[in-house]
Amino acid sequence: MDSIITYLISYNQYLLKIIYQLLMFICKYIPLKQWAFEDSHSPEYQKFKVDKLPKIVRFEKVDYQLLLAYYKHKYNKLTKPVQRRNGKSIPENILCPKCGAPHQYIYDNNGSRGQYQCKVCGQNFNESNHTTKPIVFSCPYCGQTLSPKKDRKHFRIHKCVNPKCSYYRKNLDKLPKDLSDADKHKYKLHYIYREFTIDFFKMDLHELPSRAINFKYKKFNAHIMGLCLTYHVNLKLSTRQTAHALEEVHGIKISHTMIANYAMTAAAVIKPFVDTFDYNPSNILSADETYIKVKGIKHYVWIIMDACKKSILGYQVSDTRAVGPCILAMRMAFEKFKNFPNKALKFIADGYSAYPLASQQCKLVNGWDFDVTQVIGLTNDDAVSTEFRWVKQVVERLNRTFKSSYRVTCGYGSENGALYGVSLWVAYYNFLRPHPYNYWKPLNEIDILTNAGNMPAKWQLLIYLGQQTILKMQAENSA
Repeated sequence: MDSIITYLISYNQYLLKIIYQLLMFICKYIPLKQWAFEDSHSPEYQKFKVDKLPKIVRFEKVDYQLLLAYYKHKYNKLTKPVQRRNGKSIPENILCPKCGAPHQYIYDNNGSRGQYQCKVCGQNFNESNHTTKPIVFSCPYCGQTLSPKKDRKHFRIHKCVNPKCSYYRKNLDKLPKDLSDADKHKYKLHYIYREFTIDFFKMDLHELPSRAINFKYKKFNAHIMGLCLTYHVNLKLSTRQTAHALEEVHGIKISHTMIANYAMTAAAVIKPFVDTFDYNPSNILSADETYIKVKGIKHYVWIIMDACKKSILGYQVSDTRAVGPCILAMRMAFEKFKNFPNKALKFIADGYSAYPLASQQCKLVNGWDFDVTQVIGLTNDDAVSTEFRWVKQVVERLNRTFKSSYRVTCGYGSENGALYGVSLWVAYYNFLRPHPYNYWKPLNEIDILTNAGNMPAKWQLLIYLGQQTILKMQAENSA
């Protein structure tokens, strides 16, 4: 009996080896249809992909006299003017736009069809050429100068119109064979680049409150304000429910409007401390956006968090789902790094195209060179989703936690109210909320808050820390 079992086991191992070899043969030489053509390679999805950065040519002027002197010093001979043997002449008003060489050093480059070439610096130009522009964008695939096509609110769209561009020809081959020429405009075929006309990297992320804020209580005191914030933020009660709870439990009769004013005031003071705190983040960040309602109109909350330490590093509230708020949220998160990790940073997001576009601008303007890993779909159908699904689920769980506290508000009444409401919740999440990840302690423990006896006292101390941060920022701005 033992010999039969041993024989069957060895034979089973032999069959498994044969099956493995057959699978390898099929994968290499007989690709299945779903492997050979995935949905992500379909031309239908081309419009959702972000093209890589173009080649950027910066125009810098030089002096032709200095170039002539340099050539004389290096080669020990003079650069003579152009000798014209065909009788043609260049108009005297034609000067090289790059070095300023006069018409004597200018070639007629294409037979009187309007293009010239400078003999001194080698620049090709014509009267309507791009050489006078400070920056020129060219296609990274064929080198063709990009043509501006459309102007949007915050950016300008440039397109490569070269019909022989390899990028265009490759996308053209992906189209269905029976597609008519009239329907080709429905697909993204040409290389496209978005040039932003607003510099999102010069916007102030830590703007101080525009109106004067004081804490001179005429009827109530700081402890009552701490109670209002505890019921409203920690216990997720609306302002009316908070007023009712204070009257029924503590015998304090206060209006829901006064509670809303307390929340707005506290948020304006605490926000600078929360935004400038040293979180010492890890190199794994997760980003996502969710929607809220402001006066019944859909707005968006952008959140970037530390996937390992769970702290919220960057957040923005916007009325659009454009790239600008995404860049501002990235800036707020990346400023928490003392030394930016660049390629060591793992930035995980969903398949929305705003994140790769924002990463391009971060690299182009600030030199933050990192890659965006996009986890697409709800199931692990590829290696990327399998490896980074847990990172995406962390921020998805955070969104559900935020929504549970947002629903009681039935929407915000103004954009400032939405921003201050979100910042107040971020302060609670980062510094006051107990987390099972940290053994039911706050994510960022501060000694002054740890020694506080109750939650209203902790809110008062957070307001004190915010006041100290504002005074420090004012002193730095006046210095």
